Amino acid sequence: KPIISGTVVKSSDDANRARAFSIFYQVVNIGAFVGKTLAYWWRTQLGLEYVSYYSAVMALCGLVVVLLFYRGLDSAGEGKPYAEIFRGFSKVLRNGRFLALILIVAGFWVIQGQVYASMPKYILRTVGEHARPEWIANINPLMVVLFVVPITHLVRRIRPIASIGIGLFLIPLTAISISLSPVLESLAGPSISMWGLQAHPITVMLVFGIGLQGLAECFLSPRFLEYASKQAPKGEVGLYMGYSHLTTFFAWLLGFVLSGYLLDAFCPDPKTLSPEVQEARLHALQTGGALPEAYAHAHYIWYVFAAIGIAAFLCLLVYDRVTRTVGDDGGNLADRESHGADETDDED
Repeated sequence: KPIISGTVVKSSDDANRARAFSIFYQVVNIGAFVGKTLAYWWRTQLGLEYVSYYSAVMALCGLVVVLLFYRGLDSAGEGKPYAEIFRGFSKVLRNGRFLALILIVAGFWVIQGQVYASMPKYILRTVGEHARPEWIANINPLMVVLFVVPITHLVRRIRPIASIGIGLFLIPLTAISISLSPVLESLAGPSISMWGLQAHPITVMLVFGIGLQGLAECFLSPRFLEYASKQAPKGEVGLYMGYSHLTTFFAWLLGFVLSGYLLDAFCPDPKTLSPEVQEARLHALQTGGALPEAYAHAHYIWYVFAAIGIAAFLCLLVYDRVTRTVGDDGGNLADRESHGADETDDED
C-alpha cells in the first residue's frame, strides 16, 4: 500500500488526487470482497490452513502480473541512500501535526480492525459454528466498492479534515450499533427475517454496523491519503505516503491485543469453560435460549471500542481547532514552503 499510494500521488494532480485515491481504494476492496467470499468455502470445506495457501497463491499471481505488465513512472534520479531514508523517518516523527493526525486516525482503524480481530470469534461463540463471519465481514468492502467513488466526489469541495471528521463521527456509531443486539433480541426475539432469510439479532446488528463502517471508510480513507500527500515537502511525497500507513500499525497493535483481553473477559473460548457451561451453551444455541452467564455481557466488548472511536473524534476536533488557529488549512506543504521562500527573497 505505501508504494502504490506514492504511485497514485505521482500519477495525479491536486485536482484529481482524491478521485485517484478513491479508485485505488475501490480496487483494493474488490479484492477484499472476492477474497473473503472464497475464504468461507476454503475454511469450511478443506480446513482453515487452506485460507493461507489460497492467499499465498493469489499473492504470487499478483506478483507475476506486476512483473509482466506493470510499467512504473519515470523515477530516474529519485533514489536515496539508506542514511537519508532514516533521516526522513526521523523528520516524519518530528512533524508533530502529521504524527498527531496519524495517531488520531488510528482510532478509526482500531474499530475497523475488529472486523478481523473480534467479530469472527464473537459471532461463532454467541451464534454458533454455522455463522459465516467471512460473509458478514464482506459487507464492509461491498459498501466501499459501491460508494467510495461517489462519496469522494460528493465531498470533494470540503476540506480533507472535514471529510475525515465525518468518518470519525460515524465509526463509534458502528460499535454502538453492534452492541445493541440484546435490545433487538428483546424486542424481536431470537430470529429475525432479513431479505427473506432468518438471522440472529447479533447477525443483523453486525451487518448494519459493518455496513455503516464501510460508509465511514468512504469518507475517511481517500481524503486522509490526499491530506497526507499534501503534508509532504517537495520530493518527499513517497516518504510521507509510506508513513501515513502507520495508522494501521498503531491501530492493529492496540486493537488486536485489546481484542484478546476483551474476548477472554466477556466472550470466552468455550473450551476454557466447565463441561456444564459448555453443555448449557450448546443447548442455548440449539434452542434459541439465553446463553450462560459467561456470555451475558459479550456486547460490552463493543462499548470499549465505541469509547475509543468517540475519543478519536473529539481529538480530531481539538486538532482541527489548533491547526486552524496556527494557520494550517491542510494545504500543500511544499507550496507553503515555496511561498515562504518567495517571501524571504522579496525581503532580501
